[in-house]
Amino acid sequence: MQLKELIMSQANIKRIAQEVIQIEKQGIETLVSRIDDNFQEACEIILACKGRVVVTGMGKSGHIGSKLAATLASTGTPAFFVHPGEASHGDLGMITSHDIVVALSNSGETSEVITLLPVIKRLNVKLIAMVGDIHSTLAKQSNVTLNVHVEQEACPLDLAPTASTTAALVMGDALAITLLNLRGFTADDFALSHPGGSLGKRLLLTVDDLMHSGNDLPKVETSTTISDALVEMTNKRLGMTTVLRGNQVVGVFTDGDLRRTLEKPIDIKTSMIGSVMTKGFKTIISGSLASEAVKIMETYRINAIAVTDLSQNVIGVLSMHDLLQAGVV
Repeated sequence: MQLKELIMSQANIKRIAQEVIQIEKQGIETLVSRIDDNFQEACEIILACKGRVVVTGMGKSGHIGSKLAATLASTGTPAFFVHPGEASHGDLGMITSHDIVVALSNSGETSEVITLLPVIKRLNVKLIAMVGDIHSTLAKQSNVTLNVHVEQEACPLDLAPTASTTAALVMGDALAITLLNLRGFTADDFALSHPGGSLGKRLLLTVDDLMHSGNDLPKVETSTTISDALVEMTNKRLGMTTVLRGNQVVGVFTDGDLRRTLEKPIDIKTSMIGSVMTKGFKTIISGSLASEAVKIMETYRINAIAVTDLSQNVIGVLSMHDLLQAGVV
């Protein structure tokens, strides 16, 4: 390929991609005016549902429906996806009279979905249709219709579902996030359904879950010699020790403090740790989120932090390594 032809080919590639994005962008923009009374009614039906939201759809609409069900379930609305083909062969038994159905079909005439309508009606289950044709069979037989019609697909043949599936995806997100807000769903609620992910760990794990406590807690009294404090640091392997007066933490001594101490004319076997400890140390209250400890440690560039109760009694120590290992960072 000649250089000129290559440049023209590259320009054509960019033009096609830009046109796809523009077409899908236009499809999404038309949805704004369709957030109407029907959308409000759909939200009210779902909020009043005592069962679960059963989402169904065939082909590409099914993929969007599966994502919608997952988004609803993770944001406070119990939901699951049922494949319409499987539903006709037994999976309809998963739907109860307490549930509602959200059916996706761009044409509104998808045979696998239409076949389910008589059973849905017999169960007296409310039906929300998300369609591209508000005059279709599915739209006419639904309790509420959400219009996701687009003027054209991004596919030049106007065949492959592209802009239409994007519109359905966005309408589904609008529905799920509106319900999230109406339910007063919080970050803590979100974490409960995502305990295994990094987000869940940041929102659920507290410093108490990760800290070194009891016999693993490095601690010495202010009257302890520096050399004995070094033994405690070595045994506990955290690169620091808390310095106590009674049960209250009054200072810390770290590897960095040790390097600075060794530069001074001082006898580590007779000098007390209280004379060289760091007094302006950072602590965190028991019960605080581990993510809060990360913020403090990153802000002040420290590798460990003491965990105390409200009276400054030390109950544990948390290191950056612990946070990294737990996946909080």
